[in-house]
Amino acid sequence: MLVGIVGKPNVGKSTFFSAATLKNVPIADYPFTTITPNVGMGYLRTKCVCKEMGVTDTPRNSVCSGGTRLIPVKLVDVAGLVAGASEGRGRGNQFLDEIRQADALIHVVDASGGTDEEGKKVEVGSHDPASDVRMIENELDLWILGIVKKDWEKSARLSEQVRSSIAAHIAQRLSGLGIDEESVEATLLRLHMRADKPTGWTDDELMTLVRTLREKNKPSLLAANKADLPGAPARIEKLAETGRVVIPTASEAELLLRRASEHGVIRYTPGDGTFEVTKADATPQQQRALQLVQEKVLGPFGSTGVQQAIDQAYFGLLKAIVVYPVEDETKLSDKNGNVLPDAYVMAGGSTALDLAKKIHSDLAQGFLYAIDARTGMRLSGEHVLKNGDILKIVSSSRRG
Repeated sequence: MLVGIVGKPNVGKSTFFSAATLKNVPIADYPFTTITPNVGMGYLRTKCVCKEMGVTDTPRNSVCSGGTRLIPVKLVDVAGLVAGASEGRGRGNQFLDEIRQADALIHVVDASGGTDEEGKKVEVGSHDPASDVRMIENELDLWILGIVKKDWEKSARLSEQVRSSIAAHIAQRLSGLGIDEESVEATLLRLHMRADKPTGWTDDELMTLVRTLREKNKPSLLAANKADLPGAPARIEKLAETGRVVIPTASEAELLLRRASEHGVIRYTPGDGTFEVTKADATPQQQRALQLVQEKVLGPFGSTGVQQAIDQAYFGLLKAIVVYPVEDETKLSDKNGNVLPDAYVMAGGSTALDLAKKIHSDLAQGFLYAIDARTGMRLSGEHVLKNGDILKIVSSSRRG
């Protein structure tokens, strides 16, 4: 699963991405700093099963800190989108195309109202961030609509002539976005649109179809960035009234905390609401900056929101689960004695066989059954996994 970070220029997307990944990327106070997508590894935060199971784990593919598991996940920071992006403005078609592979979107908005629709600085509070949300979503919908409408009239007539559902054509057009025929069929049914009479659809109906498909297949949340600036809380409340998932965010504060932690100034786990100063000789400037983060961000909001946005994108929007595969279900270890060595992020609804495929194709080919380490029960390949499952895969094939 891949989460994309989108928004108009100069809202703090690159700062959010840098804070989440500690990857050095161009950050500047003007539009279009990002021209090509930045791809990096963030972390998904979850409660590790080590304390429940009474063991001290030795992670291999992730980190466990005091019972909090941090699992690497991929994030992509897409260049800023402006009105007209769907028609190519601001290299919009290229930027939109970079969103194709994302399973969910974190939409970063400037909750301070200090940047206009082009991303240029204006007086704080003079711009409504809700209008930016509408603009970005509209550009996404127009871009998808453009893909659907290519050769539309010809395809619609042919579909009626051969008496076939137009859903197959739409799914073929949108396959690069991860939209399949079953999803299109279900959406047509939900919208009461006749799949056998597509030539009678209006432009508004097509747009409604596209928007509904986008909302289902590219779910998004709002990271209301610059939440610590004057007037931002009121604008965040207004954003929440739209029914969207809104997370108050201060990405500059998160970047400061992670850099300070990286350099040994503080002890801080991403997503925490507190930190501990560990460097006795921290400079007055460092102490003042940390004090401001505590007073302006962690105190009022409980966190910087960056980690919460990532967690919500995976666990909330994508219904992801975390599963722990082991080779010895009694010791909860691999063959080398590492306890709970790996934590895999799986899509909701994944099965024991899906886990075997994720570990290694050979395990899946020779899959016999799985063993639940908690109960000792044997599980079939069709068994649906739960968050926090610890499983041993038994296979007639050895891993290559």
